[in-house]
Amino acid sequence: MPAAGRREKIWAVIRVSSGNFLEMYDFFVFGYYAGAIGSTFFPSGSEFLQLMSAFMTFGAGFLMRPLGAVVLGAYIDHHGRRAGLLLTLGLMAIATLSIALVPGYQTLGALAPVIVVIGRLIQGFSAGVELGGVSIYLAEIATPGHKGFYVSWQSGSQQVAVIFVALLGVLLSTVLPPEEMLAFGWRIPFFVGCLIVPLLFLLRASMAETEEFTARRQRKEHPTPRQIFRSLAQNWLIVLVGTMIVTMTTVSFYFITAYTPTFGKQVLKLTTTDGLLVTLCVGISNLFWLPVMGALSDRVGRRPLLILFSALMLLTAYPALSWLVASPSFGRLLALELWFSFLYGSYNGAMIVALTEIMPVHVRASGFSLAYSLATALFGGFTPAVATFLIEMTGNRAVPALWLIFAAGCGLAAALFAWRPARRARPAEAPTI
Repeated sequence: MPAAGRREKIWAVIRVSSGNFLEMYDFFVFGYYAGAIGSTFFPSGSEFLQLMSAFMTFGAGFLMRPLGAVVLGAYIDHHGRRAGLLLTLGLMAIATLSIALVPGYQTLGALAPVIVVIGRLIQGFSAGVELGGVSIYLAEIATPGHKGFYVSWQSGSQQVAVIFVALLGVLLSTVLPPEEMLAFGWRIPFFVGCLIVPLLFLLRASMAETEEFTARRQRKEHPTPRQIFRSLAQNWLIVLVGTMIVTMTTVSFYFITAYTPTFGKQVLKLTTTDGLLVTLCVGISNLFWLPVMGALSDRVGRRPLLILFSALMLLTAYPALSWLVASPSFGRLLALELWFSFLYGSYNGAMIVALTEIMPVHVRASGFSLAYSLATALFGGFTPAVATFLIEMTGNRAVPALWLIFAAGCGLAAALFAWRPARRARPAEAPTI
């Protein structure tokens, strides 16, 4: 490819991934500062109840994702990738601003947590199609034979958000004492998110529509929303299989990113800085493995990687977590999280592009988004809450591994028994399951 064409492809990836950065940034900030958010909006006198309230609010946003996937996914499949991704960015900006500005329970009373929950619901609604819209855009602009590498940068942009939030958290924890972080410091990252929104809008506004969608529109092959909804219902089995293969990704991802700072501080009794530094290293590790394994999947296929790394998570999750909690330390937490990061990044590098390939082309954005959103709403988004609940009920600090094992089992079952690569002879045809 000529140098000019290569530069244009790079900028296309940056433009489309920029909004995905904001979506993940907002979720990570909420997850990282769940303890402070719980005490601000859900004061109860019980640290466990405050934390659970914050994590359940965190999870509530994911419940809106399937609805957003269907409604906004149909919008993207009908009106285009660019128009839909600009819309989702606007909704995410509203949600981020609402969390940053809402006074606490002591000022507004019960209205404060209600506004926070509404903000989470709006954010979840927009996020329902953001991942799918970005992934489909990248798949449609990819050069031949490099689709896995291109699509991996959807998840790569999430890791940039992980790294950025962790760095910001480390900086704030060194500048502000814990009592000031609890009082107001946790709001600073939300304000930072608001400040970068104009830049992200400029990047996305300069995005071009994909040639593949434009060609279908010229051939008048863009379906109406009613046709999209009907096709989704007819392809429910593909959506179910997609949900199963995503479950491994979404549970492991939110465990090693959003939950890690809380797990390190509240459960392992390490320092806040320890948890944030580990999360920073996890983001860097994820950012390395995702494109590497996405490129490898272009060579060896998606299915072998899905089988191998879901099986490794299933076999090692409990022994690894038991080893950590037997003698908690920064070094052990880092080693465990980097191992889980390797498994997540290797699996997800193949999974994202596999999900774009099994969806029928005319409902690609809505089908992808619905499968991803169902997995996140039912399983991944509640990972911090489930882990907190299981530890409280059993007293076993390694018990969250059972949630990871369940997710790995879903991914392995889908890869072994249900998912097959799309047939290449007739690419417009929906793949069989």
